[in-house]
Amino acid sequence: MKHPGTVVAAHGRQYRIADVDGQTWLCFPRGKKSDLVCGDEVIFEPTSSELGVISTLLPRRSLFYRSDACKQRLIAANVTQVVIVVATEPAFSSQLITRCLIAAETQGIAALIVLNKCDLSATVREAACATLSPFARLGYRIVQVSARNDSSALPAYLAGHTNLLIGQSGMGKSTLINSLLPQARAATREISQALNTGKHTTTQATLYRLHPGGALIDSPGLTEFGLRHLSREQIDEGFVELRPWLGQCRFRDCRHDREPDCRVLQALQRGEIDARRFAEYRLLCAESG
Repeated sequence: MKHPGTVVAAHGRQYRIADVDGQTWLCFPRGKKSDLVCGDEVIFEPTSSELGVISTLLPRRSLFYRSDACKQRLIAANVTQVVIVVATEPAFSSQLITRCLIAAETQGIAALIVLNKCDLSATVREAACATLSPFARLGYRIVQVSARNDSSALPAYLAGHTNLLIGQSGMGKSTLINSLLPQARAATREISQALNTGKHTTTQATLYRLHPGGALIDSPGLTEFGLRHLSREQIDEGFVELRPWLGQCRFRDCRHDREPDCRVLQALQRGEIDARRFAEYRLLCAESG
């Protein structure tokens, strides 16, 4: 008998599928290899008490992924909120935050920035907040926590969402997961053994259920985030501060570079667009060709 299920972990052609009651099966796709990711909703058919076959990938409501000149790297599907984790130390990349936000904006996914390790000195916390200030001015929500001591402010932001936790290595993401979900360590060990990997190295995303509702997808640490799959128009729309000026320039195909009567450049000169963000916008446009 076929059942609906959700991909909660993946390794090669093996997928851990959970049904609506939380029971899981180790499944393989029928036919050619399918590029399934955490959060994908599927139809599967159990073939034993532990194994099954995936017959259908259901339509995705969103797909969060990155790409470079050679390939796309799918991260998670059906996400409703991207949770970008940074820390007071070590230093984090504002460019990486921007790229994650653009990927979320182009998929219609909400975004939340979590500043971790706020129990450290006031000096490093203030410096981190200054780096995040352009995002705060744009209306992106920022919540301060200490994964080791107090993350109690965070669950209210996660409730009811399928959350993707993402960020650079060293930001304390794993500690945050364990503070939010004490059972995660045991669940991860069980999934790793089922997928025959022996241990969890965070090289693949893993989905955990939240109570009373929602889900949290833990993903590998990032060092880069390419957006080569986006068009120039998608990049424009992804930068929320550009939206009020788009379509108002003298030239319909304005590239917001050196063109006369460019409303975007005028806003930049007035200080209404952050210069660092605009430099990142130009870099993305150059990468997209």
